[in-house]
Amino acid sequence: MSQTRKQNSSNGETKPRTSFVNKFFRGSKLTSSKTGSRKETNDLETTDFQPSNDAKETTTLDTAKPLTPDTASGSRMEKSEHLPSQLGPTALDQSLDLNNRGLTPGDVRAVVAMLPLLPDLETLDISWNDFVGGTLRSITQQMHLVSKLKILRLGSCRLTTDDVRALGEALEAIPELEELSLSWNSRVGGNLPLILQKFQEGSRIHTLELVDCDLTSEDGTFVGDLLPMMQNLEVLDLSINRNIGASLNSIAQGLRSTSNLKVLKLHSCGLLQDSVRLLDAAFRYLCELKNLDLSCNKELGGGFEDSSAQLAALEHLEVLDLHQCSLTAADVASLTQVIPLLSRLQELDLSANRKMGSSSENLLSRLRFLPALRSLLVNGCALESETFAALAEASTYLPALEMVDLSWNKCVGGNLKLLLEMLKFLTALRVLRLSSCALVTEDVALLASVIQAGHLAKLQKLDLSYNDSICDAGWAIFCQNVGFLKELSELDISLRPSTSRDCGRWFRHLLRAVAKLSKITEIGMKRWILPTSQEEELEHFQQDHRGSIHFDLGEGQ
Repeated sequence: MSQTRKQNSSNGETKPRTSFVNKFFRGSKLTSSKTGSRKETNDLETTDFQPSNDAKETTTLDTAKPLTPDTASGSRMEKSEHLPSQLGPTALDQSLDLNNRGLTPGDVRAVVAMLPLLPDLETLDISWNDFVGGTLRSITQQMHLVSKLKILRLGSCRLTTDDVRALGEALEAIPELEELSLSWNSRVGGNLPLILQKFQEGSRIHTLELVDCDLTSEDGTFVGDLLPMMQNLEVLDLSINRNIGASLNSIAQGLRSTSNLKVLKLHSCGLLQDSVRLLDAAFRYLCELKNLDLSCNKELGGGFEDSSAQLAALEHLEVLDLHQCSLTAADVASLTQVIPLLSRLQELDLSANRKMGSSSENLLSRLRFLPALRSLLVNGCALESETFAALAEASTYLPALEMVDLSWNKCVGGNLKLLLEMLKFLTALRVLRLSSCALVTEDVALLASVIQAGHLAKLQKLDLSYNDSICDAGWAIFCQNVGFLKELSELDISLRPSTSRDCGRWFRHLLRAVAKLSKITEIGMKRWILPTSQEEELEHFQQDHRGSIHFDLGEGQ
């Protein structure tokens, strides 16, 4: 991220751009008790943040002398008169959201100057701002002035080792902290104790997010030792830290003390077969758990065979993500006994487990016992005809389904008729993905008839991409009926990357249909080649609709 400066063409002087924070606090004038009274103004929307000379001395960062309550007392008396009118005093007093705002070093200094004026601040989010890295100490030195802070988010700020150390020193000053997010800061790895070592037993922390922090095995052991002190913890996300799998024993032991935990995410953490056994022993203590993510741990396969019994104890579980875990036939057989017992389950992701294709018939058939299921992802599972038929039958017992992804299962092609009853019955369906399913013309004709009958009235996203076997006649039938999907916002009929094809006359039917769809914004048509006449039709269409619909034709179109 670069800082831009504009050159004055008349005199060659360099003019700094107006910082985001100055715009954010437009109409505010930071002063201290030393600057005396200040001129009142009602023009909050047009007056830029321009401190007087005296005020500039006060607001300039002095890391050796942090501001104190006495220093800022004069400013606090009047600050509510100068806050942005669109936020209102209460909103700004309690929450400061500067997430992904491209903060510059000057903006960071302005934030530092503002903190003493916000003694009631409860939320501070400066995530996704690269220039925070290396300057965090200037912020943490003011933490004692915002001691009511409950939420601190510093994700992807390029924190340095010194930033990490400064944060650890400052956490004592904010004893009411409930949420701490440090995700996507690689320097946290190997230095985690510097941040969290002062957490005391009975800590109020209920959310700890450390995604992709390059945590070491030692960090994982430290987390395990720390968990018993965090009995209020409700959300723990350690995803994309591939080295902590080696210290899972310590983490699993610590989890036994977090009975209030509701969300546990260990996505891509280097978990092994034995990890399932270790976690299974902890599950009996996590009776409140609602969201469990073990996805993208490719060495986990085979671990569920003898170690999934306690998973059934998670009676409040609503989300279970096991995608890309290399599940084996034995894993599937074991999960078949457990998953149907999770009666509150709303989201199930088994996708990208290709070995489960031929062995999942019983599991998919027993999904009928999950009446609350809203999302079912089994894409890329190499389903076979029998397993697909079992799923189709079970789905008629799942009235709450809103999302179904069957992509990359070739058995769907030519067999979409098996889903006919499901498509008629699932009145709540909003997302249907059938990408690369080897669909044929008869399949889309059947789908068109279901659409015409009004059975998919709530559908918002439809993915039929990478089904190159559908002939122009099939696309014509489909396009003539897609206009009945009044809630549709996204449609994808792209071709495979390895192919391209001339667009048929059905394109005119598509334009006529989407002209009736007020909510559609995106149509994927990659690698369809439009002749000149159709390019002109599309150009006129876009002019008539002011470009509100994006036709993605890929490169060169």
